[in-house]
This record gives sequence, C-alpha cells and structure tokens, in this order.
Amino acid sequence: MKLLRKVFNFYVEGFRNMDKLGIKLWTIILIKLFIMFAVLRLIFFPNFLNSKFESDQEKSDYVIEQLTKPK
Repeated sequence: MKLLRKVFNFYVEGFRNMDKLGIKLWTIILIKLFIMFAVLRLIFFPNFLNSKFESDQEKSDYVIEQLTKPK
C-alpha cells in the first residue's frame, strides 16, 4: 500500500509542477480521448441489439445464430 501511495504522489506532484506546454498537451490528449471513446462510439457503434429485439432471450438467440451459422 505504501508503494501505491508513493506512485500516486509521484504523479500528483508531476502534474502540479507541469509547465504551460505540458498542460496544453495533456488537454489535447484528453479531448482526443473523449472524441475517440464518446463521440465515435455513438456514430460507428450503435446499439444494434436493443433496436432490433425486445427481450434478452431474443438477443441471445440472434447472437448464437450468428456465431454458429456456417459461411
């Protein structure tokens, strides 16, 4: 537990003492991560099963059928 606290304090102190360039770069990184995980997920990965099926049983039957269907 002591090691975990030391590692945590290491990063906290590093971010506190960061210069303006580092803050700008981390801001850009966080914005890009937000776009990748939040916005692109909504656009490219819609919730297909919830829009097509009502119950969990129908969803699981469809998934099993798709996985076991020969090509």
